[in-house]
Amino acid sequence: MSKSTVKPAEGKLGVLVVGLGAVSTTFMTGVLMTRKGLTKPVGSLTQYDRIRVGKGADKKYLRFDEIVPMAKLDDIVFGSWDVYPENAYESAINCEVLKEKDINPVKDELLAIKPMKAAFDKNYAKRLDGNNVKDAKNRWDMVEQLREDIRNFKKENGVDRAVVLWAASTEVYVPVNEAVHGSLEALEAAMKADDKENIAPSMCYAYAALVEGCPFIMGAPNTTVDFPAMWELSEKTKMPIAGKDFKTGQTLVKSGFAPIIGTRMLGLSGWFSTNILGNRDGLVLDEPANFRTKEVSKLSTLESILVPEAQPDLYSNYYHKVRINYYPPRNDDKEGWDNIDIFGWMGYPMQIKINFLCRDSILAAPLCLDLVLLSDLAARAGRYGTQRFLSFYLKSPMHDYTQGEVPVNHLYQQYTMLKNAIREMGGYEADEEID
Repeated sequence: MSKSTVKPAEGKLGVLVVGLGAVSTTFMTGVLMTRKGLTKPVGSLTQYDRIRVGKGADKKYLRFDEIVPMAKLDDIVFGSWDVYPENAYESAINCEVLKEKDINPVKDELLAIKPMKAAFDKNYAKRLDGNNVKDAKNRWDMVEQLREDIRNFKKENGVDRAVVLWAASTEVYVPVNEAVHGSLEALEAAMKADDKENIAPSMCYAYAALVEGCPFIMGAPNTTVDFPAMWELSEKTKMPIAGKDFKTGQTLVKSGFAPIIGTRMLGLSGWFSTNILGNRDGLVLDEPANFRTKEVSKLSTLESILVPEAQPDLYSNYYHKVRINYYPPRNDDKEGWDNIDIFGWMGYPMQIKINFLCRDSILAAPLCLDLVLLSDLAARAGRYGTQRFLSFYLKSPMHDYTQGEVPVNHLYQQYTMLKNAIREMGGYEADEEID
């Protein structure tokens, strides 16, 4: 047996989700159905994957929960905030991701998940128009009300630990402002001064979560925890944070396929990515200021895998473009097209085309589960600050840009980081090189 020093996963784990739309209701329904033995959690590493521990005669392949003490699905209690008042059952039906026959067996449990009033500012998501919102005097009042929500939820549900997960819409782009986001003191002062331009509602959720002892996970590309003030807060509260933006469709393809080009030493002239989607996420991203947030996140993937400085002959001059188009008929079925112009021996051009007809929420739900369980695990292991091992799940791995750190976007290197972290927390040696 290993010498894991992680605290056991005793009692109930609260999962508080910001946004009760397509992604979160698909996630919740799947967990509740899996608990009843009525479906399978396909796509979840924590439920399926086996990691090698030990070498030679001591080598064995173990599931996550055989290496480290993981929270069980039976122990999860769901809560949420949303600008719309519909409960999780009504929302799951309205979103039309899952068939009614796959929702009805857990109807009673979903009906009981009623969203708390959201901390919301219409300027950050102009296309949304819900009335289930908090009346907050300023950003600091938003934080205080959210903290109270978390405390009440834990008390009312007999929850020992909680994780806060953002599965809501993409906010308008907020550039990092060193004067506000550079230190915790400055951030708190800006919240108290009701600086609406620099303090997004998502920052209030993250601040409230960390101060209340909950790991925070950012599932959208918002500027929320990826700046020094929040790093300082996560260190101070000894709570884990991760990167941002669930890596579901096109970026998953990109982070897995770009290594093929790089490993074969082929050249790249251009990579054009376009998406069509029609759910609430697509509606919000139809607003240029919101799309800008997403574009920054999606564009960052390629440049750290196919590095111009490392191979100037191959990657010094490629053109990378990302487009997202709102197309209502598709609803949650997203289509990602990639046109990749490469060149080979003696500079002769070739093309690769990838057409991924994916289901956004079906790909995001297992990521939600893994991120929640692994963030809870990290907290019990005494790990805090940025958890780089979770970058496997995220489009924008967090990195300390103030120190010139480059994020790891290469899917297989990220997978190695994930396995090594699980090994370490399980008391085994982290024995894979991240080449």
